[in-house]
This record gives sequence, C-alpha cells and structure tokens, in this order.
Amino acid sequence: MSESSASVVKVIRCIVCPTGCQIQAIQKGSDIVFEGYTCKRGLEYAQQEYFEPKRILTTTIRVKNGFLPLIPVRTDKPILKEKLSDALNEIAKIQVNAPIKMGEILIESILGLESNVIASRDLTEK
Repeated sequence: MSESSASVVKVIRCIVCPTGCQIQAIQKGSDIVFEGYTCKRGLEYAQQEYFEPKRILTTTIRVKNGFLPLIPVRTDKPILKEKLSDALNEIAKIQVNAPIKMGEILIESILGLESNVIASRDLTEK
C-alpha cells in the first residue's frame, strides 16, 4: 500500500505501562490499523481509546449540613467520554447529607451506566 493511500488518523500515547508507546491509528482503506505498540496491552488500550474512549469522572457534590459545602467524588468505573457532560449535569442536581464516609456510593448507576459515583473522602457534620 502506498504512503498516499494510508494516513495517520490519531496518535495515542499508551498509559498502560511506563514505556509510554506512541501508537498511531492509521486509516488504510476502510480499516483502522494500529502501529507503534510494543505489547498486546498497548494494542488493546489504543483500540479502546480510539473506538470507545472512557474516563474516570472526578468532580464535587454539594453537601447539606457538612463541615464543608462540597465533597470530592469520582466514578468507581470509567464511563464513556461522550457521557461525561451528561453525568456532570446529573451530578449538579444532587445534594447529599453529611456525614459521609470515603467510598460511600452517593449516586448509584449514574445515567443507567454500570458506574457509581462515590465519595473520595470522609466528611463530618457541622
């Protein structure tokens, strides 16, 4: 295949291990081919990142009667990158009551996904 019929669509820096391979997603006809990875985990990461990127969401939730007005939270599993904005909008509607324990589920199965929003720290009452 000639150079003109193949083009790099995206460069993905692998974060699976300290090597940090720079993986290229290359369009070859109707296929996407991955080059530049040094292990199977790197290929799997690049494919996931290219076709269906996911992230752990970190933010805060308002707290009623808490020592602090907000508590840091995160999802316990990555969610689709395209759903982050919707999840943030849903979280913005929520206010939880103190006391709260680190790891406590504050929102179960956000947006019907398999990811819960959990507290990232303990928070006592006023």
